Amino acid sequence: MSEPIIRVENLGKKYLIRHQQQEPYTALRDVITNGVKSLGRILVNGTGEKLENPSREEFWALKDVSFEINRGDRVGIIGRNGAGKSTLLKILSRITEPTTGRINIKGRVASLLEVGTGFHPELTGRENIYLNGAILGMGKVEIKKNFDEIVAFAEVEKFLDTPVKRYSSGMYVRLAFAVAAHLEPEILLVDEVLSVGDLAFQEKCLGKMEDVTSSGKTVVFISHNMESIKRLCSVGVYLNSGLINKIGDIESVSRLYINDNEVNDMKNNDSSIITIANNNVIDNDYFFVISVEILELDGNPKEKVFTWDKVIFRIKFHSPVNLNNGSVIFQLSTLAGTVISLCSTQPDQSKIVNFKKGINQVDCVFEKLLLSSGKYVIGVGLAIPNAEWLFRKFDAGVLYVYPKDVFQSGLAPESSRYLIPQECSWRVDNYISS
Repeated sequence: MSEPIIRVENLGKKYLIRHQQQEPYTALRDVITNGVKSLGRILVNGTGEKLENPSREEFWALKDVSFEINRGDRVGIIGRNGAGKSTLLKILSRITEPTTGRINIKGRVASLLEVGTGFHPELTGRENIYLNGAILGMGKVEIKKNFDEIVAFAEVEKFLDTPVKRYSSGMYVRLAFAVAAHLEPEILLVDEVLSVGDLAFQEKCLGKMEDVTSSGKTVVFISHNMESIKRLCSVGVYLNSGLINKIGDIESVSRLYINDNEVNDMKNNDSSIITIANNNVIDNDYFFVISVEILELDGNPKEKVFTWDKVIFRIKFHSPVNLNNGSVIFQLSTLAGTVISLCSTQPDQSKIVNFKKGINQVDCVFEKLLLSSGKYVIGVGLAIPNAEWLFRKFDAGVLYVYPKDVFQSGLAPESSRYLIPQECSWRVDNYISS
């Protein structure tokens, strides 16, 4: 039996959440009064702290988490947002101290948690390869040995001696991932970094990760994309609200996770609007999709979507600047992460989108929605065509498609049988020859 290379016992991580008290206006008398109260507390209990602070509460990101990972295992950590996945990897990486429990790790650990951490904007790409490699634990000899491969993988040869502050965000993350991906550890911890760059580079990253996993290294991988998880991993750990829900083979664990998502009360199933960001909390310095409205062709809200319906998805977004020829992306995928449809304004040059500073909206129109009944994941994005993402959220909300049986056959198309209810006609000639 393989020796455990990672052992986690009764792990817990607690955070103190502070709630800001609403004080829209503070007068001089309030400052003096609070100072007198603080002095009184010092005289009574020897400290200026309040005995009770209702503005603080405890939050356990992880609680009583225990598991073992054997040498050579490829483990996928799955769970909804806020389940504790990233917290777990930060503790395993020794970035964060646990509140309770203990971990025992045997072997050299490398972490791909936030690509680009440690890059210096004033240094060139060449200099940052050495700097970032050293920060990630690579020696100078090791960096030199991998230097040409890193540069070729990142596809930044022409800009190698340019300060990275002049790189596009796509070039920046490509170089950062290339450095991190060429580490040679015994244990590799990966947190949702395969979403960097364009689609071609994402596939390249996935291929690199497959090389790592096939080389016998121990890999712990976090992703919301179930297809990537199943492609890379053999063991699954399902976290739910900081607790372990299930550990087992990746197929059974991912199936349980998907079923739980179907059973849970998902918002927007019968709503004509999927809210992504509140207008009042938009950061004016960033691109951001605000909402996706589901409408009839006449512009009225569409409360329910049926197979073969005509439907408009109205994407409302914020742009911090005027931008000519921006690109808006709308995506539909299964709960398992398989992309069914990806629509972009880029190919249709007659519908060029010029972003205006402020709030914008575009309509993605389906004359006939070829989806069987079931739940699907809506994704949205903003981009500069052929260059880089400005914003993306590929789990923005859930679209529920209701069944419609126009053939009156009693067999309305359901996603459990097939996804695309494509209509077709038949030409039948039963007899050929005797």
